[in-house]
Amino acid sequence: MQFFSFLALAVILVVSQTTFLQFLPQWLGRPDFIYIFVAFLAYRMDWVRGSILTFLTGWMLDVVAGVFVGAYVIEILFVFLALKLLAQNSPVRQTAYQIPLVGASYFLVQCFDSFVYSITLPEISFTWSWGEIFQETLVIVFAAIPCFLLLNSVYEFIESYRVRARILKKGGNSFR
Repeated sequence: MQFFSFLALAVILVVSQTTFLQFLPQWLGRPDFIYIFVAFLAYRMDWVRGSILTFLTGWMLDVVAGVFVGAYVIEILFVFLALKLLAQNSPVRQTAYQIPLVGASYFLVQCFDSFVYSITLPEISFTWSWGEIFQETLVIVFAAIPCFLLLNSVYEFIESYRVRARILKKGGNSFR
């Protein structure tokens, strides 16, 4: 139940990120909700379900809006694995490191992306814009706070909701 609920949420996030969020003004910032979702999966899901959900989310986004097919999937799988390893044995409370780690990892990923794109696409001139990278990182950090609260409440609601099997009585009117 939990896997399919979060898969449906991933589909909703991919659709909203590739359609509705494109109409936000640039000065307001366009948070990467898929990145926040992957970070949440790294913090709350187990290895197998989290990896599969991360792969499927990246694959959907790659198919819908990918420029380099497969690059985004590999990138967010690497982010998932790195955040999962950092968070797995941390002695610090989760609330103390979750949001700052999302911001730091997003900043490093943006720097890595800019570097890789400048090497792999020599015909397009990429300029390093530290101000833009910092602005996007701040948008992600501030957007991650309500997103984590919402995703945690959805996670806890799904955890508390159990599908219970009915016990069928022999004889009687249990089949009516």
